[in-house]
Amino acid sequence: MRERQTHTLIVAAAKAGFSTATAYRIKDDPSLPSQKRTTRERRRPDPLATIWDSEVVVMLKAAPGLRPVAIFEEIRRRHPELGDTIRRTLERRIRAWRALHGAEREVIFRQEHPPGRLGLSDFTDMGDLAVTVAGAPLIHRLYHFRLAYSGFAYAHVVLGGESFVALAEGLQNALWALGGVPEQHRSDSLSAAFRNLDADAEVDLTRRYDDLCAHYAMTPTRNNAGVAHENGSIEGPHGHLKKAVEDALLMRGSRDFEDIAAWRRFIDELVGRRNAARAKQIDQERAVLRPLPPRRTADYEEVVVRVTSSSGFLLRKVFYSVPSRLIGHQLRVRLYDDRLECFLGATAIMTLARGRPHPSGKHGHVVDYHHLIRAKIFMPKRALSTKVESARAASRWRCSISSTAISFFHVRPMPAPSRRC
Repeated sequence: MRERQTHTLIVAAAKAGFSTATAYRIKDDPSLPSQKRTTRERRRPDPLATIWDSEVVVMLKAAPGLRPVAIFEEIRRRHPELGDTIRRTLERRIRAWRALHGAEREVIFRQEHPPGRLGLSDFTDMGDLAVTVAGAPLIHRLYHFRLAYSGFAYAHVVLGGESFVALAEGLQNALWALGGVPEQHRSDSLSAAFRNLDADAEVDLTRRYDDLCAHYAMTPTRNNAGVAHENGSIEGPHGHLKKAVEDALLMRGSRDFEDIAAWRRFIDELVGRRNAARAKQIDQERAVLRPLPPRRTADYEEVVVRVTSSSGFLLRKVFYSVPSRLIGHQLRVRLYDDRLECFLGATAIMTLARGRPHPSGKHGHVVDYHHLIRAKIFMPKRALSTKVESARAASRWRCSISSTAISFFHVRPMPAPSRRC
């Protein structure tokens, strides 16, 4: 005030260390804050005064997860006289009430992923997209690989279930397409791949997975079983990828593809476009990735089987038929995700489609009737009807029925099956 006697208001405020606005406020009202009147009251009546404790709080306590918009709609239904203007007031009041009386919320610690550190793998089921191949429903999964920092993605169509073979093939395809290797590779607990395996097979599968990561100098890590959020950097992108595939199928106008190769090209093109949108981040991460090894490791599982007198062999609960001239021989079989390659010594002799066990746990069958020349299959009489109908479905085969056996033999196609097929 002393400076104000000899200087202008602006100069006096500057000398006293006040802002110009504060100087004008003190000039207009020189009273102390303690001498001023109390805070003003509400300008309008509280529209929630009569219903807050009796209705809104009751709903919040009865259903803690209820959304504010649902409460607002219910209040408007009960009290039509209340206008739409109470919505923001209600939402603010609910937010404040939950901060004081609500349940504890889930705590999330954000993770920082440096470039080149972590790559993740997982499988996702694609059955809900209703994709067909040549008119037949396609039961399959996608192997999905992703880099946590840049979002680089790779997807591979898997015709069977989750297995080490599918993981090894998809992971190696992704790394060689990327051109480098991250420090760590994370997968789920591989429980689906371990299913129906004995203890020795589980140990062998774990060893082969560790050997695969060691070949690429990656540190293998796994999330705990049943804790999907530990793999959140790929679990969330699963949904984004499937939604992108759904949109692409809608724009295509058809979900039917002429063959598996066409469906795989469709997925490759879609994932490639999504990677192109993140090219800058991918190039940044690619620069710090570790180099690839000189060669790929085997992305198949090799077993030795013996062809039985039934002109076939049982492998992974599935019976495969082979030519009868191989009865008694040992075959080396390479198991891929979608096929089996059979070798007699070092000679490749045939490729079979990969079969899957029956969902009930019973044995499945992959039988090529071209191998069953004059083969007799003995069975109870009550089971003949089912086998006869199966034989009728193959138009190039006829069968002679006796009380104890069905004999298959190769004939010309018949225009229609007779009573004695």
